Amino acid sequence: MAGEKDRPTDQQPRDAGADPDARIFVISVAAELAGMHAQTLRTYDRLGLVTPFRTTGGGRRYSPRDVALLREVQRLSQDEGVNLAGIKRIIELTNQVEALQARITEMASELAQVHAGYRRDLVPVRSNALVVWKPRNPRQQ
Repeated sequence: MAGEKDRPTDQQPRDAGADPDARIFVISVAAELAGMHAQTLRTYDRLGLVTPFRTTGGGRRYSPRDVALLREVQRLSQDEGVNLAGIKRIIELTNQVEALQARITEMASELAQVHAGYRRDLVPVRSNALVVWKPRNPRQQ
């Protein structure tokens, strides 16, 4: 069959190290990989559950990450009984958590760089010291 050789046989891109965001699947292939009908993918796109890349001609291109998200939408809908509005909210919250985790990692790296630049000879630090500071109440003076 023509084009059959171009399709991943194990339902994953041919190169396991491929970019999970590479927009490589046309809608029919993405639908087959996700185990659903192409019209369902169009509906999910319209609802904003999955947003595929659009070519200049308007064709949809799906990434391996999109296909994984389509499978998760199907699982949540069929196995967990979550409606599409709930699924959309779950996706939004998941994306927000991932963005926050990435920001925490970035800030921790920045903090480590700043900390590495401290001059330890200016202020001696004892590892087992504890200092408690209590400000005076101005009314009691």
